Amino acid sequence: MFRVGLYARVSTHDQKTLPMQMRAMREYAAKRGWEIAVQIKEIGSGAVERELREKLMYAARRREIDVVLVWRLDRWGRSLADLVVTLKELSELGVGFASLTEALDLTTPTGRAMAGLLSVFAEFEHDILRERIRAGIAEARLKGKHLGRPVTVGRKAAQIRKLHRAGISKAEIARRLGIGRTSVRRILAT
Repeated sequence: MFRVGLYARVSTHDQKTLPMQMRAMREYAAKRGWEIAVQIKEIGSGAVERELREKLMYAARRREIDVVLVWRLDRWGRSLADLVVTLKELSELGVGFASLTEALDLTTPTGRAMAGLLSVFAEFEHDILRERIRAGIAEARLKGKHLGRPVTVGRKAAQIRKLHRAGISKAEIARRLGIGRTSVRRILAT
């Protein structure tokens, strides 16, 4: 008999579905003959860190559960990448995963094949994002935009040398110009 951890989450704006999620998951677990070992009810935005979800992951790492059951995938994962990472960790731990609404059950061969597809789509999403970033950087360079740290000290080189020739200490030059002493020493060494 599998020991299952139920995970239900609602945002603060959608708190009415929490009892419905839990009821549906309890019924599903009963139909499958699974013993409910942990029940987690979390309220909060999907964008923030989910402490109670982490508590369920901790139970999986300690082998206290054999399956994680959620009502919908978006209740579990903050993003596709987050979903894939957590599903991979559960798989490596030998812990199954099932989502009621999507009829995704990673305790079956078909469900594990679907997890592989999710991984492919997450990598695809990551590649698209990487291409967009590269394209944005290339466009910025074509427009002559400087990328990286701002060049500030180089513009003050003439001032630094002038103040140094006037007998002002490196520490005082740095203080007056609002730059670091190391930058002053570097300019004077060139």
